[in-house]
Amino acid sequence: MKRKSLKTVLKLWVLAVLLVACNHSESSENFALESVEVKADFEAVKTDDSTTETPKLELKHLKIIKSANVRYKVEDVKIATERVKHISEAYNSYVSDLRFENNLYKKENRFTLKVPSKDFDVIMDSISSVAEFIEYENITTKDVTSEFIDVEARLKTKLEVKERYESILRTKAKSVEDLLGVEEKLQRIQEEIESSQGQLKYLTNKVAFSTIQIDLYETVEYKEEPEHYKKTFLSEIKDGFTSGWDVLKLFFIGLVYIWPFVIIGIVVFILIRKRLKK
Repeated sequence: MKRKSLKTVLKLWVLAVLLVACNHSESSENFALESVEVKADFEAVKTDDSTTETPKLELKHLKIIKSANVRYKVEDVKIATERVKHISEAYNSYVSDLRFENNLYKKENRFTLKVPSKDFDVIMDSISSVAEFIEYENITTKDVTSEFIDVEARLKTKLEVKERYESILRTKAKSVEDLLGVEEKLQRIQEEIESSQGQLKYLTNKVAFSTIQIDLYETVEYKEEPEHYKKTFLSEIKDGFTSGWDVLKLFFIGLVYIWPFVIIGIVVFILIRKRLKK
């Protein structure tokens, strides 16, 4: 009887071991399958990422503000200025301001060109040909693409909001209070739209036209200032009248300053005169 009980216990124990082993094998198999599926998914994602091209912003779509500051020594300022003007006119450019300076040491002409950005490099190469000596050339660029896109996006959103307000004004606004409220919001959004449009126009103009600040100068032989020209008889008479009038004005002004001393002097003179008479 005891042997049968022992055999039964052993059989149950072996059966339990086999069940545990089977479960462990099935779990391992499931884990392996799940690992394979995860790995396959990862590879698929990796493959998709590697095959997907990152969108790139083309150079022609960039919004770049270009500007330059140059200073050239030239043989003749007048001739060089005319040549630069002819070059600018050939590329639909214009002179925005001009200042000429002439002294005992040099002649200098400073002006600003507004040139189309697409012709900026060509114009820079062309105007440098007038230089006898290039003192400096400074070129700067500013990328305003992100600012441009941001303003455009905000403008688009504001226009959509304006359309919704107009739709509400036409269909849903019933009372006078509703009408006034919607109109007030429409006015505010319209002001914001105009502000964004103005900013967009400013950026567009800055991008479309570049600025070139040009200094042209020529050195001249130092000459002393000419002596005063010989005056004619009439000019001397005129100067005499002018000088006499100036002296008379100074005399009266001096009297105003010393009037107390004049009065004291008159009083002293009268007293001395009376004493002498006695």
